[in-house]
Amino acid sequence: MITEERTVAFINSFDKGNPVFLDELEKEALSDQVPIVRKQTQNLLRFLMEAREPKEILEVGTAIGFSALLMSEYAPPACRITTIEKVEERIARARENFRKAGKEGRIALVEGDALEVLDGLPGGYDFVFLDAAKGQYPHFLPKVLRLMRDGGMLVSDNVLQDGDVMESRFAVARRDRTIHARMREYLYELTHHEQLTTCILPVGDGVALSVKRGMRL
Repeated sequence: MITEERTVAFINSFDKGNPVFLDELEKEALSDQVPIVRKQTQNLLRFLMEAREPKEILEVGTAIGFSALLMSEYAPPACRITTIEKVEERIARARENFRKAGKEGRIALVEGDALEVLDGLPGGYDFVFLDAAKGQYPHFLPKVLRLMRDGGMLVSDNVLQDGDVMESRFAVARRDRTIHARMREYLYELTHHEQLTTCILPVGDGVALSVKRGMRL
């Protein structure tokens, strides 16, 4: 855990919660051990939907559709969401969850590997939520930037890896070393990219907020 448990519990005690169907979906995901955004990250996304009022959202990593439904619930009614997923079982569950929530008309699920799908999208997104394979984040970045409008926001989830990303490579399990190295690379690129202004927050499992600006001459 990145922040002290008592602090997190105190902050979460003020959370007003989500609609019943989202609460039920969250319980189902946790029971089935399907990773979804944590409580603090949910709160941040709700806030950003209200503050930014996005018209076109791109999500990389649908899972069973929880975060897409969350954003759809709090974004403006005319907002459209495009979300990408490649795992067949999760695709089927996400489509069913969108149907149950009555959101098929607002959420378009694109099947396939995001690295390939992103190349075929037309762009024009003013909000991007990145929550897919963590080791691929550096490869997603240039593709996502191409699709974003100037002034658009990129939200990258799980960037601190429960705090382990700051540890020496020898202090983490061998199987995690490549992911941690790539996440460090990704965070450096976010914070030094000439088209981005970025802040990193110890919220949930770590969230990076980046705003795209036009090229400086």
